[in-house]
Amino acid sequence: MSDQKKEIFDGVAQRLKIEGFNVVTRDETRPWGGFFVIDEDQAQQFANVYFEGLNVEELRISGKLSPKILIVAPDTRLSWQYHHRRAEIWRVVNGTVGVVTSNSDEEGELQQLEPGQSIKLKQGERHRLIGLKDWGIVSEIWQHTDLDNPSDENDIVRVQDDFGR
Repeated sequence: MSDQKKEIFDGVAQRLKIEGFNVVTRDETRPWGGFFVIDEDQAQQFANVYFEGLNVEELRISGKLSPKILIVAPDTRLSWQYHHRRAEIWRVVNGTVGVVTSNSDEEGELQQLEPGQSIKLKQGERHRLIGLKDWGIVSEIWQHTDLDNPSDENDIVRVQDDFGR
């Protein structure tokens, strides 16, 4: 792992600790960067800090919410993907990132999101997060749509992937 990547991850980990979040998973192994999974019991606290106090009750589809922090490296793209069992809401914490969305397998136009801007992704909506010139840090809440079978990392349908996954 590059020194810069380690520094970014350590900085985010320190920030989450100071903010009182319990990190359930720290994954630095993704070719595009990685993520932190936050304790689901802290969803409202996470929304207070990272989504300007958004009431998580308004986000609930099946009752379960999963907060995360995504870290995307410069000049990298997550897969062009969608999910069967979740919708998502993203808010940029740091850095400018690119987002592409579409209701079909054909990619739409690149949107640039600055810190403080957010986007909601519907269940089944195709999407891709893109690191632009610098590291991007994005807060994310998974909105599970199937109470009996909550979404997980296996609920990713990759339409296109730069890393051959």
